[in-house]
Amino acid sequence: MINVVIDEFTPCLKDVRTGELVQTEIRIKRKSFLKKYNKKNGWYTNWEALADENEIYALVVEGPVDIQGLVAVARNDDMQALYISWMCASPDNNKQITRNVRYLGVGGHLFAIAAHKSVSFGYDGYIYGFAANKELLEHYVKTFHGEVIAIQHPCQFAIGEQAAREIMEVYDYEWTDEEI
Repeated sequence: MINVVIDEFTPCLKDVRTGELVQTEIRIKRKSFLKKYNKKNGWYTNWEALADENEIYALVVEGPVDIQGLVAVARNDDMQALYISWMCASPDNNKQITRNVRYLGVGGHLFAIAAHKSVSFGYDGYIYGFAANKELLEHYVKTFHGEVIAIQHPCQFAIGEQAAREIMEVYDYEWTDEEI
């Protein structure tokens, strides 16, 4: 389930209070660390359970281990695309939970991570998943030139190679295989 709003195209996260751009990095999440990220505290699902069948990546502000968003992805060799199992911004950055978000740009960064992993798996950037609702589906189609495929669910969509490359060109982050 993909439940992020693409609020602003920023190469780095933008601190809402100061307007400053802050550098980001991507880190791999260890299953044991994910226990505290769950439905009860605004993360929509039990992220520890997702680690059984997905690779989970965290978007963090460079330096601290302050998670700004999470994305769970899985390879799909049959479709030659990367499946986004779950994607959400932290409760502090989620416009559906709070009116006073901390950083802008989280949702786009998470899509860039998925596109990056798709390329690294040899899928040329193709990604697909399920929008949380019709409004978000339309948002992703409009914002990223996604395509409604609605094979398994009415809110299923895909983003192709060209659109994925455009997403990756906008967002800047340091990729690290460091686990947290």
